[in-house]
Amino acid sequence: MRLHRGATLVELVMTIVIISVAIAGVVGAFALITGRSADPLNQTRAVELAQLYMDEIISKKYDDATRQGGTPKYSGNCDIKVESGETRASYDDVDDYHNTVNEPPESAESALSGYSGFAVNITVACAGDEVGLPVSEAKRIDLAITAPGGQAFSFSAYRANF
Repeated sequence: MRLHRGATLVELVMTIVIISVAIAGVVGAFALITGRSADPLNQTRAVELAQLYMDEIISKKYDDATRQGGTPKYSGNCDIKVESGETRASYDDVDDYHNTVNEPPESAESALSGYSGFAVNITVACAGDEVGLPVSEAKRIDLAITAPGGQAFSFSAYRANF
């Protein structure tokens, strides 16, 4: 009798089944990773957008009654007053940004490219007591950015009266 070498049909079928299960697992993991590949990009864009808005807001005067240059500092109560009829390009103090909603986001001069699907909500509140000052001495700026996938990012900064 001669000795035959090779694989039987059962061994071939078992090999195909094992390989197909392994491939299905790899493809499933790849699909999960691919679906989340935009998350880091959206996070980076949200931080860049928050920096743009915060830089713009914090560079403005503390209050409409504050003199240019900030001296002498504003001595009134902390009231959030939004002047009617102003456009974002004419905002001159922190209060003007209260309840601003931009969808899509824009700079003070024009719309921003690459941010479609993002939304920005800004609120301003008197918050000196949160940082160890009298209430009228600081305002908290809360910036909420919503990315296209529904992710929400929150940023806060304080603008002191100086």
